[in-house]
Amino acid sequence: MVLRKMVKIDELLCNGCGDCLTHCAEGALQLVNGKARLVSDVYCDGLGACLGKCPLGAITIEEREAAPFDPAEVERRKQTTRTSLRVLGAPATLGAATAGCPGSAMRTLSPSLSPSLEVILGTEPGRQAPAVAGPEVSRLGHWPVQLRLVPASAPFLAGADVVVCADCVPFAVPDFHARYLAGRAVVVGCPKLDDGEDMAARLSALVTRARPARITVVRMEVPCCAGIADAALRAAGQDGLTFPVEEHVVGVSGAIAKRRVR
Repeated sequence: MVLRKMVKIDELLCNGCGDCLTHCAEGALQLVNGKARLVSDVYCDGLGACLGKCPLGAITIEEREAAPFDPAEVERRKQTTRTSLRVLGAPATLGAATAGCPGSAMRTLSPSLSPSLEVILGTEPGRQAPAVAGPEVSRLGHWPVQLRLVPASAPFLAGADVVVCADCVPFAVPDFHARYLAGRAVVVGCPKLDDGEDMAARLSALVTRARPARITVVRMEVPCCAGIADAALRAAGQDGLTFPVEEHVVGVSGAIAKRRVR
């Protein structure tokens, strides 16, 4: 152990936007439970390249005893991440969100055909064939989609037509991909299970950083689901921001029960 400078993250201030991850060339930071964390002392060189990149000032430098910085371990970590990304079919580069879980790595997708359930499952003896006529087209244009995993700086959000979606909606709306995803960016969350203030802060950061062309909020008709619409409307109502915001309320049967335009 040696006495040296290290980054320190105030978890009470951190909102998990992920901006600091994009400025850490060593991959020493990652998001854990919606907060930026230092993975290991050996990955941090203490130079503070991430300093000043946090919009909330949650990162500072402190002097403390720590394991020495180990460039060889950093390179091994990068190589492991690159290998994982190749297995997943993602670009083999370490950056932004790839410093943490490889499955959260940002990527752009192209529409693709998915085989029917009958092709995937086959027709088992005594089992009725699934009622799927043929291949379906995925309209998802990017990954990830979970609000807590998408940084406000994600390139697919900039100037986009953004769908803010409660995470039960795709199960209720039968044509969700065709109706809501084509040509749009999407973030999903649950106003009942996620922290409401955290959700509001993330949507506020998204709106401020990405300056979307439009926001469509799609939520379920149940009362608790109104929270995601309230958070999005508050974010869109910040000073100096003018763009259309539309709210769609979906019934549990899948029909659009109500539409509201701001």
